[in-house]
Amino acid sequence: MTVPKAAPRQPLGGFALLAWVVGAAAAFFLLFFLITAVLRQIPDPIGPRADLFVEGARMTLQLTVVSGLIGLLVGIVAGIMRTSAAWLVRAPASLFIWLIRGTPLLVQILFVYNALPPILQAIGLKVELNEFWSAVIALALNVGAYNAEVIRAGILAVPRGQTEAARSLGLSGAQTMRTVVLPQALRIVVPPLVNNLVALLKDSSLASSIALLELTLAGSRVSSETFQPVPVLTTVACVYLALTTVMTLFTDQLEKRVKIATR
Repeated sequence: MTVPKAAPRQPLGGFALLAWVVGAAAAFFLLFFLITAVLRQIPDPIGPRADLFVEGARMTLQLTVVSGLIGLLVGIVAGIMRTSAAWLVRAPASLFIWLIRGTPLLVQILFVYNALPPILQAIGLKVELNEFWSAVIALALNVGAYNAEVIRAGILAVPRGQTEAARSLGLSGAQTMRTVVLPQALRIVVPPLVNNLVALLKDSSLASSIALLELTLAGSRVSSETFQPVPVLTTVACVYLALTTVMTLFTDQLEKRVKIATR
């Protein structure tokens, strides 16, 4: 009989995770300082409007972080539901994933912003969604659907003997999933989850369709005002590249910690 693996605490302990979060926050703070300093030195049309680009970049990062965290929770819940033996539990998750993965993200953002509030009001829920939370909901549901399939694959990759051994020790199904299967599955799927997060940062540009002032819309406004698309779009692309580079550096560190923990 296979004995369930205990999740090593040292490499991924609370202090190490806190240090990783603080390091990432400090790196992005420094990045925004450097971006501001560099853009202000560039001639017109960039320099005089540097603060607008930085404001858009901050909104892009904020969208990514908030949507990514919510999308991870959505993915975990939907992924677990997809592995359930009960059809009534599995079907809603399968329907959700089918709908989200089968429709464009742009349509989802427009639907949440324009159609969701009237639908909620029709059933007696008076909810007003501003541009930010409309984008967050759409982005979180979208990345959550993709995360769900990744997490489902991770759960199925955990040897069945782990579950059988945990149940034989008296753990319930929920306890087995929470303490034995899910910790191992999440370590297995860190690389694709990280890839989804980086893709989310770039997909957040679609929030410009509902007039949320993120990086793409900031560039679009400057381009429309100055009629100089080449330097503006080049600047926008470089800022996106800087954001994804810093994010990738820290997510790579997270992957290395996970590899150490699974040895």
